[in-house]
Amino acid sequence: MKKHTFRNITIGLMLSCCLSGCGAVDRLSNVGSPPQMAKIENPQLKDDYQPISMPMPAPVVEKKQPNSLWASNRKNFFKDQRASNVGDILTVMIEISDKAELDNETERTRNAGEAASAPNLLGYDASLGRILPDVIDPGNLIDFANDSRHNGAGTIDREEKIEVKLAALITQILPNGNLVIDGSQEVRVNFEKRILNVQGVIRPEDISVNNTISYDQIAEARIVYGGEGQITDVQQPRYGQQVYDILFPF
Repeated sequence: MKKHTFRNITIGLMLSCCLSGCGAVDRLSNVGSPPQMAKIENPQLKDDYQPISMPMPAPVVEKKQPNSLWASNRKNFFKDQRASNVGDILTVMIEISDKAELDNETERTRNAGEAASAPNLLGYDASLGRILPDVIDPGNLIDFANDSRHNGAGTIDREEKIEVKLAALITQILPNGNLVIDGSQEVRVNFEKRILNVQGVIRPEDISVNNTISYDQIAEARIVYGGEGQITDVQQPRYGQQVYDILFPF
């Protein structure tokens, strides 16, 4: 390999390492300081906010009964206190208990053998025999052998449990009456910040009388639970190791 080619490859690897560690500058500037809390803002004003559009049934026109104190579109006789309009707040109950065990084992064995002779090799077999009488045997000229063996085993044992409550805002009302919710929560303890985000679509009928809803009643649910801080940094591999794992082919 030419010297300048090797130098270009080295420079490219160094640049990729630097780019992968762009966030290190921000982390160095915050050494000795706790993680900064995000500002409270309107979810609709976020750069990544996108209104949801889904197939909707034809609207149903409800008729009110004349001379009746009961309206067909009311959920209760008295005023409904549950969240129903954009900006209303409801509580999301997240109770995830997931456990999975998987054992997998494979074994493969293959043996193959091939033998071929060339008693007549375009008329040159006699000449080869005279030139190399003790080396070449036209009757046993080609021989192949192959032996392949593979043995693999894998085991997965995972257990996850999350129990949290999160207040979310109604950000959109779909044409069929379903509600789009968006909620986030940040809790900082010393130098560690825990972050919880939830997004999805719910039915007004699934909201309980306590103005709560379970996470398993959220369609298109996006639940993120993570953190930032010193403990999270220690649990993550270094930038160099991450780049090495991506680029190393073996």
